[in-house]
Amino acid sequence: MGKTSESKDLQSILNALKSTSFAVTGAPSAYASGSYLISKYGAAAIVDGKGQVIAGPGALVHGQIAHLLDRGYQKFLRTREFELPATATQLSSIHRFNDEFHQLLGGKLLFNQALGSTSDLYHYDRIKGREADEHRGSTPWQSAGH
Repeated sequence: MGKTSESKDLQSILNALKSTSFAVTGAPSAYASGSYLISKYGAAAIVDGKGQVIAGPGALVHGQIAHLLDRGYQKFLRTREFELPATATQLSSIHRFNDEFHQLLGGKLLFNQALGSTSDLYHYDRIKGREADEHRGSTPWQSAGH
């Protein structure tokens, strides 16, 4: 009985997504069997057979979901094979997809997500290794050796 109600819930979710112009297809073989690729506006997410999001949302690039990487000065789209700078159009598409997708799934949208695109990874190269810098003094106005 539990499986029947779960499949109805998943089916109603998929029907709601399809009725609002989301493309719903079987997920690539790298994901669990019975999962679905949901896409719209050039962005996508993977939903498992229980209706849970297991990958994404992110930009759909060459059939892969690219996740946002924030380097402090620029956002990038990253997959297993490549990394490329994200455009404003791609960021807007991911944000729009995320808003509509979570609204249909009935999930919570956090404040910072509602403001704009949040990144999956953060890597600020300007602060990498700063703790081990031996050329600094004990305070910013002192040079090393004082």
